[in-house]
Amino acid sequence: MAAITMRLPVARKAVGPSAPRGGEKHLVAPGDTITTDTGYMRGHGTYVDEEKLIASVAGAVERVNKLVCVKALKTRYNGEVGDIVVGRITEVQQKRWKVETNSRLDSVLLLSSMNLPGGELRRRSAEDELAMRDYLQEADLISAEVQSVFSDGALSLHTRSLKYGKLGQGVLVQVSPSFVKRQKTHFHDLPCGASVILGNNGFIWIYPTPEQKDEEAGGFTTSLEPVPLSDREVISRLRNCIVALVTQKLMLFDTSILYCYEASLPHQIKDILKPEVMEEIVLETRQRLLDLEGCCSSSHSSRT
Repeated sequence: MAAITMRLPVARKAVGPSAPRGGEKHLVAPGDTITTDTGYMRGHGTYVDEEKLIASVAGAVERVNKLVCVKALKTRYNGEVGDIVVGRITEVQQKRWKVETNSRLDSVLLLSSMNLPGGELRRRSAEDELAMRDYLQEADLISAEVQSVFSDGALSLHTRSLKYGKLGQGVLVQVSPSFVKRQKTHFHDLPCGASVILGNNGFIWIYPTPEQKDEEAGGFTTSLEPVPLSDREVISRLRNCIVALVTQKLMLFDTSILYCYEASLPHQIKDILKPEVMEEIVLETRQRLLDLEGCCSSSHSSRT
């Protein structure tokens, strides 16, 4: 007879607000007055009414000198030049691919903005245009960089570096773009045996770390060898850890994901998504991040 798991409701301990050191963020709702000082400039997510600066979206107030804007907590991806994105090919058109990147409009990857197989550098010919589906076709996943932003807000992508290109076997996790922390690099090889690409657009790709980088393929050869069970378990655990971090409103970056993975090791993979387990491992992760932040700030002050 199959075992049945029964879970009864239990009163959970209230978790206090875990603001980063340096103070809480100023959160506003639509219609809230941000400031009555007329010396500030109006930025995104705000409007002026009766000489008061008022929020038009729900989010956190950000100030850059005299410019005030509100960064929405839940929004579509607004791309910036240099962002790393993970996207899915939706359409093959003349000399370009349309890519879904979680933004308001489909992004564009031009044939001239990508590496040819083998990494050779030459002008794109009619033969290349006819062979576009051999390179990328509908439903393929790619990693790319934002090259420019069109006037209507659509993004132009490029995959000219060998670290970008077609993605092979792995798991895609979709989260809100506001949870992905901006860093110098968004490609991380984690010591647990898997790698992640943290797309600025909220698409996160988890895949087994390749034993050797295939530099000559130009990002077009994908291995279809069966993934070992141990790698699949690591990828599944990482996926559940990312879902837990997002559910508990914690920012995603390599350190937070690794700490959450280590905190989840005493639990089975399927149990990570239980609310009480989720709270426990994310609370431990949050505490370790605060301790790390405290160590960094104390060492910095001792140096100065």
